[in-house]
Amino acid sequence: MSEHRRFPRWQVNQQAKLKLGQAEEDVLCQVRDINYKGMGVILGAKLPQDVALKLTLRLAGDCTFDAEVWVAWAKVIDGVNHYGLYFCRLRDADKEKIYRFVHAHLPKELAKNWWPDGLKVVEKQEDNVDNGYNKNNAEQESEETDDHRIFERFPVNLSARYLNLDTGKEGLANTQDVSAKGLGLLTNEELKLHTALEIWLEMKDKGDLLYTRGEVVWIKTVDTNNYKLGVELEKADLMGISRVFKS
Repeated sequence: MSEHRRFPRWQVNQQAKLKLGQAEEDVLCQVRDINYKGMGVILGAKLPQDVALKLTLRLAGDCTFDAEVWVAWAKVIDGVNHYGLYFCRLRDADKEKIYRFVHAHLPKELAKNWWPDGLKVVEKQEDNVDNGYNKNNAEQESEETDDHRIFERFPVNLSARYLNLDTGKEGLANTQDVSAKGLGLLTNEELKLHTALEIWLEMKDKGDLLYTRGEVVWIKTVDTNNYKLGVELEKADLMGISRVFKS
C-alpha cells in the first residue's frame, strides 16, 4: 500500500557527518533518503529514543543544517543501527539547502520524484535515453520508493472505536497496521475520502484508551461490507506509537 506523501523521498545513499546536540565531535553516518519531513540514516552509534534530539548534519558541499528530530523507528541489521528520523523542527532556509543539494547532486532523483516524465528529460540531456522508460515505470518506481517510509508501518491488531465528525455517527474498527503518522483500519462501513475521524484505540495493556484524530486518505473494498481505510493523523503521535509497541 502506498502512502500519500505531500513530499517526495529522495534516495541519497551518501556518507555524511552527524553531530548530536552539544557533542564535540562528528560521527560518520550514511544518509539513505531524505525529504522535508525526515530522513533515513545508518550509523554505528545508538540514538536515544522517545525524546527530541538536536543534531547537525553535514552532507556534501555546503549542505550543512541543524534540525530537531525524533526517532520514528529503529532497526539493527547485521549489528548496524538503522533509523527513521522525523524532523520535529526544520527551518525553511534548511529546506532550501536540502533542495539545492538534491538539485546539484541527485538530478535524476529530483526529476523522477517531482515530475512523472522528468527522468526522460534528464536522460536525454545526458544522451543516455532508455526507450523502454515510460510513465508506468515512473509510477512503479515511485511505489517502490514509498515502501521506505520514515514512519514505517507495523502490523498491529487493536480494537478501535471512531466518530465520523462529518456525520456524527460512531463505528467500530480494527487496526491492520500503525505508524506514528497513520493507521490502517478494517471496517464494515465504507467512509468517504477526506472524512475527519476521532479515534480511540483499546490498548493491550488495558490502560487508558489512546485518542487520536485523522483523515481518511484512501479506501479499498475487500468484499461486501468489509473495507480497508488509510487514515493520516493530524500530527505525528510519537509518544502514542511508543505506547502501542510497549503494551
